[in-house]
Amino acid sequence: MSVAGFVLTGGHSSRMGRDKAMLPYGDGTLVEWMAKIARDAAGTVYLVGAPERYVHLGLPCLSERYAGCGPMSGVEAALGYGYSWNLVLACDMPRLNPGWLERLVRTAVEGEKAAVAASHEDGRVEPLCAVYHARLQPLFEEALSDGRYSIRKLLDTIDFARFPVEDEEYVANVNTSDEWARWSQ
Repeated sequence: MSVAGFVLTGGHSSRMGRDKAMLPYGDGTLVEWMAKIARDAAGTVYLVGAPERYVHLGLPCLSERYAGCGPMSGVEAALGYGYSWNLVLACDMPRLNPGWLERLVRTAVEGEKAAVAASHEDGRVEPLCAVYHARLQPLFEEALSDGRYSIRKLLDTIDFARFPVEDEEYVANVNTSDEWARWSQ
Protein backbone atom coordinates (compact mmCIF):
# COMPACT_ATOMS: atom_id res chain seq x y z
CA MET A 1 0.00 0.00 0.00
CA SER A 2 1.68 3.21 -1.11
CA VAL A 3 1.25 6.37 0.97
CA ALA A 4 2.55 9.91 0.46
CA GLY A 5 2.03 13.28 2.06
CA PHE A 6 1.21 16.41 0.09
CA VAL A 7 1.41 19.94 1.47
CA LEU A 8 -0.65 22.45 -0.50
CA THR A 9 1.19 25.71 -1.13
CA GLY A 10 -0.78 27.10 -4.06
CA GLY A 11 -2.76 29.79 -2.27
CA HIS A 12 -2.24 33.50 -2.77
CA SER A 13 -1.97 34.32 0.97
CA SER A 14 -3.90 37.51 0.24
CA ARG A 15 -5.13 37.99 3.81
CA MET A 16 -1.61 37.43 5.15
CA GLY A 17 -0.03 39.86 2.71
CA ARG A 18 2.92 37.52 2.09
CA ASP A 19 3.52 33.86 1.31
CA LYS A 20 2.27 31.90 4.35
CA ALA A 21 4.33 28.88 3.39
CA MET A 22 7.54 30.87 3.81
CA LEU A 23 6.79 32.28 7.26
CA PRO A 24 9.66 31.63 9.67
CA TYR A 25 8.87 28.68 11.94
CA GLY A 26 11.23 26.78 14.22
CA ASP A 27 14.56 26.36 12.48
CA GLY A 28 13.11 26.95 9.03
CA THR A 29 9.81 27.87 7.42
CA LEU A 30 6.23 26.88 8.06
CA VAL A 31 6.09 24.78 4.89
CA GLU A 32 9.27 22.93 5.91
CA TRP A 33 7.66 22.08 9.27
CA MET A 34 4.49 20.89 7.54
CA ALA A 35 6.56 18.83 5.10
CA LYS A 36 8.45 17.22 7.99
CA ILE A 37 5.34 16.12 9.86
CA ALA A 38 3.69 14.94 6.61
CA ARG A 39 6.82 12.91 5.78
CA ASP A 40 6.89 11.45 9.29
CA ALA A 41 3.24 10.40 8.99
CA ALA A 42 3.26 9.20 5.37
CA GLY A 43 6.86 8.29 4.57
CA THR A 44 7.22 10.55 1.54
CA VAL A 45 6.30 14.19 0.99
CA TYR A 46 5.70 16.58 -1.89
CA LEU A 47 4.73 20.22 -2.03
CA VAL A 48 1.86 21.05 -4.38
CA GLY A 49 1.99 24.48 -5.98
CA ALA A 50 4.32 26.56 -8.10
CA PRO A 51 7.64 24.66 -8.12
CA GLU A 52 9.64 27.79 -8.96
CA ARG A 53 8.57 29.38 -5.65
CA TYR A 54 9.87 26.51 -3.50
CA VAL A 55 12.66 24.79 -5.45
CA HIS A 56 15.26 26.38 -3.15
CA LEU A 57 13.89 24.33 -0.22
CA GLY A 58 15.07 21.08 -1.78
CA LEU A 59 11.61 19.50 -1.50
CA PRO A 60 9.93 17.87 -4.50
CA CYS A 61 7.08 20.02 -5.79
CA LEU A 62 4.19 19.20 -8.13
CA SER A 63 2.43 21.63 -10.41
CA GLU A 64 -1.35 21.82 -10.52
CA ARG A 65 -3.21 21.16 -13.77
CA TYR A 66 -6.02 23.43 -12.58
CA ALA A 67 -3.92 26.13 -10.91
CA GLY A 68 -5.99 29.06 -9.72
CA CYS A 69 -9.02 26.92 -8.86
CA GLY A 70 -8.36 26.74 -5.14
CA PRO A 71 -7.41 23.80 -2.94
CA MET A 72 -9.50 21.37 -5.01
CA SER A 73 -6.82 21.73 -7.69
CA GLY A 74 -4.05 20.83 -5.26
CA VAL A 75 -5.88 17.74 -4.04
CA GLU A 76 -6.55 16.65 -7.62
CA ALA A 77 -2.83 16.97 -8.41
CA ALA A 78 -1.89 14.91 -5.36
CA LEU A 79 -4.39 12.15 -6.14
CA GLY A 80 -3.09 11.82 -9.67
CA TYR A 81 0.54 11.41 -8.69
CA GLY A 82 0.54 7.65 -8.31
CA TYR A 83 0.14 6.84 -4.62
CA SER A 84 -2.80 4.82 -3.30
CA TRP A 85 -3.27 6.90 -0.14
CA ASN A 86 -2.63 10.62 -0.07
CA LEU A 87 -2.30 12.67 3.09
CA VAL A 88 -3.28 16.22 2.12
CA LEU A 89 -2.44 19.17 4.36
CA ALA A 90 -2.75 22.90 4.07
CA CYS A 91 0.58 24.65 4.57
CA ASP A 92 -0.73 26.82 7.40
CA MET A 93 -1.53 24.55 10.36
CA PRO A 94 1.43 25.20 12.68
CA ARG A 95 0.03 23.31 15.68
CA LEU A 96 -0.77 20.06 13.93
CA ASN A 97 0.21 17.21 16.22
CA PRO A 98 2.52 14.67 14.52
CA GLY A 99 1.28 11.67 16.57
CA TRP A 100 -2.35 12.51 15.87
CA LEU A 101 -1.52 12.91 12.18
CA GLU A 102 0.09 9.45 12.09
CA ARG A 103 -3.10 7.99 13.59
CA LEU A 104 -5.17 9.76 10.92
CA VAL A 105 -3.08 8.14 8.18
CA ARG A 106 -3.20 4.71 9.83
CA THR A 107 -7.00 4.97 10.18
CA ALA A 108 -7.35 5.68 6.46
CA VAL A 109 -5.02 2.91 5.31
CA GLU A 110 -6.57 0.31 7.61
CA GLY A 111 -10.16 1.41 6.97
CA GLU A 112 -12.66 0.82 4.22
CA LYS A 113 -13.58 4.39 3.24
CA ALA A 114 -12.16 6.30 0.28
CA ALA A 115 -11.31 9.26 2.52
CA VAL A 116 -10.79 10.13 6.17
CA ALA A 117 -11.02 13.79 7.17
CA ALA A 118 -10.32 15.60 10.40
CA SER A 119 -13.62 16.44 12.05
CA HIS A 120 -14.55 18.97 14.71
CA GLU A 121 -16.96 18.21 17.56
CA ASP A 122 -19.68 20.19 15.79
CA GLY A 123 -19.32 17.98 12.69
CA ARG A 124 -17.39 20.38 10.47
CA VAL A 125 -14.68 18.66 8.48
CA GLU A 126 -11.22 19.89 7.56
CA PRO A 127 -10.74 18.75 3.95
CA LEU A 128 -7.14 20.01 3.98
CA CYS A 129 -6.24 17.73 6.85
CA ALA A 130 -7.38 14.48 5.34
CA VAL A 131 -6.31 11.29 3.64
CA TYR A 132 -7.78 10.52 0.22
CA HIS A 133 -7.55 7.35 -1.85
CA ALA A 134 -6.38 7.81 -5.44
CA ARG A 135 -9.62 6.31 -6.73
CA LEU A 136 -11.25 9.68 -5.92
CA GLN A 137 -9.09 11.54 -8.46
CA PRO A 138 -11.69 11.30 -11.28
CA LEU A 139 -14.31 12.89 -9.00
CA PHE A 140 -11.99 15.79 -8.22
CA GLU A 141 -11.10 16.20 -11.89
CA GLU A 142 -14.78 16.14 -12.92
CA ALA A 143 -15.68 18.74 -10.28
CA LEU A 144 -12.88 21.02 -11.46
CA SER A 145 -13.89 20.59 -15.10
CA ASP A 146 -17.46 21.53 -14.16
CA GLY A 147 -16.35 24.63 -12.21
CA ARG A 148 -17.21 23.16 -8.80
CA TYR A 149 -14.42 24.00 -6.37
CA SER A 150 -15.78 23.09 -2.91
CA ILE A 151 -14.05 20.06 -1.41
CA ARG A 152 -16.59 19.97 1.43
CA LYS A 153 -19.45 19.68 -1.08
CA LEU A 154 -17.58 16.91 -2.88
CA LEU A 155 -17.07 15.07 0.41
CA ASP A 156 -20.82 15.23 0.97
CA THR A 157 -21.23 13.06 -2.14
CA ILE A 158 -18.97 10.22 -0.98
CA ASP A 159 -18.89 7.85 1.97
CA PHE A 160 -15.96 9.13 4.03
CA ALA A 161 -14.90 8.64 7.63
CA ARG A 162 -14.57 11.43 10.17
CA PHE A 163 -11.50 11.46 12.39
CA PRO A 164 -12.11 13.44 15.59
CA VAL A 165 -9.83 16.37 16.27
CA GLU A 166 -8.46 15.94 19.80
CA ASP A 167 -7.52 19.60 20.15
CA GLU A 168 -8.99 22.38 17.98
CA GLU A 169 -5.55 24.00 17.73
CA TYR A 170 -4.28 21.03 15.72
CA VAL A 171 -6.20 22.10 12.65
CA ALA A 172 -6.40 25.85 13.20
CA ASN A 173 -4.81 27.68 10.33
CA VAL A 174 -3.28 31.12 10.22
CA ASN A 175 -4.62 33.55 7.64
CA THR A 176 -3.64 37.04 8.80
CA SER A 177 -0.56 38.77 10.19
CA ASP A 178 -2.38 39.24 13.51
CA GLU A 179 -3.15 35.52 13.76
CA TRP A 180 0.47 34.73 12.91
CA ALA A 181 1.72 37.11 15.60
CA ARG A 182 -0.42 35.30 18.19
CA TRP A 183 0.69 31.83 17.00
CA SER A 184 4.37 32.61 16.86
CA GLN A 185 4.64 33.95 20.43
